[in-house]
Amino acid sequence: MAEGLDWESLTEATSGAVGALVSTTALYPLDTCKTKFQAEVQSHGQRKYRNLSDVLWEAISKRQFLSLYQGLGTKNLQSFMSQFVYFYSYSYLKRLYLKKSGAKSVGTKANLVAAAAAGACTAIVTQPLDTASSRMQTSAFGKSKGLWETLAEGSLGEAYDGLGISLLLTANPAIQYTVFDQLKQKLLTQQSSMVLTGKAQSSQASLSAFSAFVLGAISKTVATVLTYPAIRCKVMIQAVNTEDESNKSTQNKARKTMMGALSSIWRKEGFPGFFKGLEAQILKTVISSALLLMIKEKISKYTWVMMLALRQYLLVSQSRIKSH
Repeated sequence: MAEGLDWESLTEATSGAVGALVSTTALYPLDTCKTKFQAEVQSHGQRKYRNLSDVLWEAISKRQFLSLYQGLGTKNLQSFMSQFVYFYSYSYLKRLYLKKSGAKSVGTKANLVAAAAAGACTAIVTQPLDTASSRMQTSAFGKSKGLWETLAEGSLGEAYDGLGISLLLTANPAIQYTVFDQLKQKLLTQQSSMVLTGKAQSSQASLSAFSAFVLGAISKTVATVLTYPAIRCKVMIQAVNTEDESNKSTQNKARKTMMGALSSIWRKEGFPGFFKGLEAQILKTVISSALLLMIKEKISKYTWVMMLALRQYLLVSQSRIKSH
């Protein structure tokens, strides 16, 4: 069992999942405000939220500040699982490519394919949790339901609302981590060339916390700008109905498909509507992703040591079982 596991990929997955857990928790109120702001579509020239701070002020004025954390448990579970699945798949596919091709490094095209494939696996596994967390975040303050109750309100198919867009949005992490990896390799190469001692660079070499934060922010900004219209459509499809009851059935139908969401935005908000909330998305996701990658880089060495210890423990246990 111990020999059959890909321990390096497992280390990457664990480090990434822990980083996701910390960054998601730290920035969750901002994420809730962003999601509610993105989900609203202007109706008859009227809108409830004109900017991100309006959402925060609503929670404060209604004495529902803690409701900014509604759905945190579900979001943390989704973030942990998605990052674990993503980083394990991503690392495993890159190592598999190097093994099969005999190449010394993963090129940009192969990196994109590996990232997209990992993203697709992640979306399929975690989509119900993603849908549930979006519904919980966009519920009226103080009226959010639990995970199972939220999922039980609809069919299994509805739990996978937005899966098509999620698969399309595999381009987002694919772009992000490809840009990050390429920038990281260039920076490490430059740092290595400046070392005059002649010592070999460690296979576990990592970026400083600041460098990882900056590269993470740059890579996520690029990915977010390129894929934002699809991101907003996904939020609209997964969100609970926020319109008045007279428009309820129409809105729900429009939000079931990407084309319906795009049509709704175009009719009511025009072209600028496709980028409504972009600043909030960049603020939240860039900081979150930068924190995630920074934490992942800093704990990867310790995680690797823990995995080696676990591997040794499993090997010893297996040998004892066989000897008996």
